Amino acid sequence: MIKIDQLKLKITEDESRLKELIAKKLRLQISDIDGIEIIKKSIDARKKPEVFYVYSVSIKLSKDKEKKILTKFSKDNNISAFKAIKYDVPLLANNNTLSKSPIVVGAGPAGLFAAYILALNHLNPIVFERGKMVDARMIDVLDFWNTGVLNTASNVQFGEGGAGTFSDGKLNTLVNDKLGRNKFVLETFIKFGAPADILYDYKPHIGTDLLTIVVKNMRNEIISLGGEFHFQSKVDELIIENGSIKGVRVQDKSYYSEHVVLAIGHSARDTFKTIHDQGVTMEAKDFAVGLRIEHPQDMISQNMYGEAFDKLSPANYKLATNLSNHRGIYSFCMCPGGFVVNSSSEENHLVVNGMSYSKRDSSNANSAIVVSVGEREFDKSNPLAGIEYQRSLESKAFLLCNGKIPQQLFADFKNRKISTSYGAFSSNVKGQSGFGMLSDIFSQDIYQSFIDGMGVFGTKIKGFDREDAILSGVESRTSSPVRINRNELFQANIKGLYPCGEGAGYAGGITSAAMDGIKVSEAIIKNL
Repeated sequence: MIKIDQLKLKITEDESRLKELIAKKLRLQISDIDGIEIIKKSIDARKKPEVFYVYSVSIKLSKDKEKKILTKFSKDNNISAFKAIKYDVPLLANNNTLSKSPIVVGAGPAGLFAAYILALNHLNPIVFERGKMVDARMIDVLDFWNTGVLNTASNVQFGEGGAGTFSDGKLNTLVNDKLGRNKFVLETFIKFGAPADILYDYKPHIGTDLLTIVVKNMRNEIISLGGEFHFQSKVDELIIENGSIKGVRVQDKSYYSEHVVLAIGHSARDTFKTIHDQGVTMEAKDFAVGLRIEHPQDMISQNMYGEAFDKLSPANYKLATNLSNHRGIYSFCMCPGGFVVNSSSEENHLVVNGMSYSKRDSSNANSAIVVSVGEREFDKSNPLAGIEYQRSLESKAFLLCNGKIPQQLFADFKNRKISTSYGAFSSNVKGQSGFGMLSDIFSQDIYQSFIDGMGVFGTKIKGFDREDAILSGVESRTSSPVRINRNELFQANIKGLYPCGEGAGYAGGITSAAMDGIKVSEAIIKNL
């Protein structure tokens, strides 16, 4: 096959014109082209008001024509030979089985994909999830947003699908993927109900409404392959003998296995403490904290796309800068056409996140603006110190408005003044909210870093630092504050224990967590 980059169509042109463009570029007849597959599709708005879709495609020609084209265009950097990377699911020989099924702790993306690969190998994984099935979990989350009454076992953080289920469902990743795991993850999501364009969209997403369907279908497939799921089944402790894993205890019942995948997510603070006390080695790691910010989506889209903004899907942005005080500040988990959501999982503590539905059709854009934190905030020699720092911020946020999401306009944040009303636009929020002094949550250094970073971002996106931008807090769970150490066999210091995913400190989002779950299953299969 041949790959062609930098094919451009005006946003008003139909995608069916691609074949015509390719034929013209390669000086072929349209009938010579046996097939086209879009590899990547992005938007080029650098020369506003002209805005284009930009494509990378692979095309299929006869071998003779392919050879001639590659020779003729050998000096064109946008034309090259192409071979699609295909992930080969590792499969055991028929005589390789386990006397005891592998156990997977957690049904987020890491746990689900670990279980899926194990199930494809007829190893009958047993999945324990502390929260509920996704449909029941949705009822609990909606009830919490409406009433403020928190279910600490079934919420935005805990339950089938993990924390990413109640998010924008972003699937882009910076992980270097030479073996095709990333594409396999996307293809698997499509198989279970995601839209096909996630395979080539430059910033693919699914959305909360579709993710719930995908997660449920994936669970049913794993069960059909011989796996088991146990919901509302929190693992209370590991069973360890002579430095090796022997199983887990769930609600005073023991389940035995010599292969346990630990995919607990970054909010399982009680489990982190339990396994630390049991001798599992881990370390504190840097992360970032801050606030979620809302702007009118039209303002963001017009800045990014110009006057063509209303003909395109809601625009994304990604912002980052390094400050003179050696703090990094950046946007995180940007949700076009989204909502700010109360994502709390512990009593008397409050944390927010962002969420979008598949259509991204709310009137506001939101993202977290976060500042890097580490040894200046907590004692990194204590593996659990980052968790306690998170808790201290979340406790302050809870107290500001008695459990409601505290909000403050950016001008009032700078002036340390409580807001009394919204400005030119209102907040799109899931959960009860009120006005509070978010400026009092952080240290002076982090507070000033946030203000300085916003000033920089205001020079990159006009109006980003507008006075009536709405801040909500606190955003404290950008990534795990803990890394559970593992060796080249993907095992912790406890033999047979496989920490993986975002909670273990080896991923940062849905796709990378899923890929890490795959890697861990590969390690188990290789070990067999």
